[in-house]
Amino acid sequence: MIIDTLIEKIIETQNPTCVGLDTQLDYLPDDMRAGVTTCEAAAQAILAFNKKLVDSVFDIVPSVKVQIAYYEQYGAAGMQAFLDTVAYAKEKGLVVIADCKRNDIGSTAARYSAAYLGETALGDRNVSVAGCDFLTVNAYLGTDGVQPFLDDCKKFDRGLFILVKTSNPSSGELQDLRLADGRTVYECMGDMVEGWGSDMVGAYGYSAVGAVVGATHPAEAKILRERLPHTFFLIPGYGAQGGKAEMLKNCFDSRGLGGVVNNSRGILTAYKKNGGTYYEAAREACLAMKADLASVLGEICAK
Repeated sequence: MIIDTLIEKIIETQNPTCVGLDTQLDYLPDDMRAGVTTCEAAAQAILAFNKKLVDSVFDIVPSVKVQIAYYEQYGAAGMQAFLDTVAYAKEKGLVVIADCKRNDIGSTAARYSAAYLGETALGDRNVSVAGCDFLTVNAYLGTDGVQPFLDDCKKFDRGLFILVKTSNPSSGELQDLRLADGRTVYECMGDMVEGWGSDMVGAYGYSAVGAVVGATHPAEAKILRERLPHTFFLIPGYGAQGGKAEMLKNCFDSRGLGGVVNNSRGILTAYKKNGGTYYEAAREACLAMKADLASVLGEICAK
């Protein structure tokens, strides 16, 4: 099961870090940006940047998260760079999370799911287009908008991370509102995620249907960790958004399991702060993050 694969890679590397490949042209060194004046050239430069960075970190982190918006802005060429980045990371043995936050009515959600998790029918054959391991999903439409993703997760051994408590400052405008039964909106969504994933729980007690829970909301994370014992967390907000290791301790269980922590700019642009090549600086940033998380979580173990 894909969630077990992710957890086993976390245990193997002792590093619950997810490298966010939110790569845009401004992040690249000057020599890689020189003369880039078209979307095609930008996409090629970004892909080259991503490949070299992946080469530098694939042995010390379990996963990458590829945020599609940073590729869509460069048009069709950018989308090809997205697909090529996903494929390259998978070749290197990394678990790949496509951060696309997709959702719609059931029939349209099924097409989104086919694009990123499942297969697309072409004549008498089916093809895998992106073949991502996990996909982020916005479940605001309710169960019928999520069901196609759940079906493909079961069929193709994929996983989801569904928005529950996001890291942005204004998330509470909606997510913290109280419902008639006393629950907050984020608690209600968390309960739904736990239910949706109840028949996809792996060997370590966590489901392939996970939740996005921001590092910047530790009190809410504590509530959700206790409330959702089988839900694995994708944790944004560490680093540039202000999340600290101590703040996200509540996302994990006593084994040091329960989540993977995303860091994008802090790794992609580490060279601007620390010097050296971008890929060497990225590796050092991943190791520093590993040490920072270990200072709070301790050894990560299976039992």
